[in-house]
Amino acid sequence: MNAKQIGIGVVLADFLALNAYVVYQYGYVGFLELVTANAATAAALVDLVIALSLVTIWMVRDARERGVSSIPYVILTVVLGSVGPLLYLFRRAGSEKVVRARVVTAAARG
Repeated sequence: MNAKQIGIGVVLADFLALNAYVVYQYGYVGFLELVTANAATAAALVDLVIALSLVTIWMVRDARERGVSSIPYVILTVVLGSVGPLLYLFRRAGSEKVVRARVVTAAARG
């Protein structure tokens, strides 16, 4: 495990803990009611959807380039928000050395 994975893992674990607390405290339906309670929270929700859509597009393209299936991460993104991209980044950070080694080998072959 490298430093990037540790950092992403800490953020992922903390975010999962926060989500678990919110669902425990308010329930999934209660969370949706609160996030659409007024114009300010609805604007934050729309902003989150736009940002996660852009991240999902990047994630699908990056996974395709790396020969990895993005489907589980996209599903997690739809259901749990940022958990999907964070998990994808965690996995990607662990495989960066492998990809770099392939690129160096391919470049050496000419």
